[in-house]
Amino acid sequence: MTSRRFIIEADGGSRGNPGPAGYGATVRDGDTGELLAETAEYLGRATNNVAEYRGLIAGLRAARELDPTARVDVRMDSKLVVEQMSGRWKIKHPDMQPLAAEAKQIFPSGQVGYTWIPRDQNKDADRLANEAMDAGQAGRQWTPRTQPAPTAPAADAARSEPQSESQPGSQPGSQPAATEAAPAVGWARPDLGAPTTLLLLRHGETALTPEKRFSGSGGSDPELSEYGRVQADRAAAGIAAHGAVQAVVSSPLLRCRQTAQAAADRLGLEVRIAEGLRETDFGAFEGLTFAEAKQRFPAELDAWLASAEVGPPGGESFAAVTRRVAVARDQLLARYAGKTVLVVSHVTPVKTLVRLALGAPSESLFRMELSPAALSVVQYYADGNASLRLFNDTSHLR
Repeated sequence: MTSRRFIIEADGGSRGNPGPAGYGATVRDGDTGELLAETAEYLGRATNNVAEYRGLIAGLRAARELDPTARVDVRMDSKLVVEQMSGRWKIKHPDMQPLAAEAKQIFPSGQVGYTWIPRDQNKDADRLANEAMDAGQAGRQWTPRTQPAPTAPAADAARSEPQSESQPGSQPGSQPAATEAAPAVGWARPDLGAPTTLLLLRHGETALTPEKRFSGSGGSDPELSEYGRVQADRAAAGIAAHGAVQAVVSSPLLRCRQTAQAAADRLGLEVRIAEGLRETDFGAFEGLTFAEAKQRFPAELDAWLASAEVGPPGGESFAAVTRRVAVARDQLLARYAGKTVLVVSHVTPVKTLVRLALGAPSESLFRMELSPAALSVVQYYADGNASLRLFNDTSHLR
């Protein structure tokens, strides 16, 4: 019996390069052209090349869910990705290297071939990428339009071999749009290898924390208070006892860098900075208590609380924060696939990562309590699913 054959068509784009970006990918039966799965996602701000690689990764993951033993022919109009993944061009850009490594891990190398196709033969993937960008810029998640066709059984008739890597291939006939295959959960999840684990640590207290003042990325960038340093040290000791942390990544703001450094010193690691993990810019609310903001900006505060698309005067909306945090998350998952990473950030980014992991609506941000120096844990699997393992744990502070 020969293995099944899939054709993946993938694309990604950026409106600005870098700018608002997204990807799309389809998986078809290699013999019949039947559409088996499609996927798309808005990435926030990214380059064309990053979006193209994310589309490739998503398509490979969707194909692996259908049959991890299948032979796969990837067809893309990106000459760069095809040549790099085929091994003919070197991957020099540091943003591309972890993405290419992630793509190579999804299937054994002998199961995947790469074919360049003209853009006009990659219309379905291009359409999905644009749908995802349109949805993301409107503050919505991309959703497929119809159910996918049933997957043919693995014992179907013998399958043919994939096309050669370097020559353009033909596009299967147009099929109705489809949803992604339903993800396996709990005990039904296949063995996907070691998940990527993010230990999400909120920074310790500053002088503004006990006064409950808005303290974002547009304010004074305060340092840890004396008690905040104690919290950072205690959190560091608890995390070091965990024993499995392989990298430390921090928001660029001082309070996070100080908290991260306390842990890095105990772990013998360096602190890497991720700009996307910075706190919300609260604009005119910076430095104010909630009551003071309500008194000075009553209409603006109400509008901000009512919609994730509205930011404080001169500040940043939660929708904008979500987009950059999602990009930062994807970069971490690409760079540290299968590893455990300590991520030191702020209230909004940590709660946003938790919200995205749970698929919860934006208003859930107001229903989570996240204490200073609290630890939360999210694990991410190779099929794109996430699992919240811990939230707002402060046991290490006692």
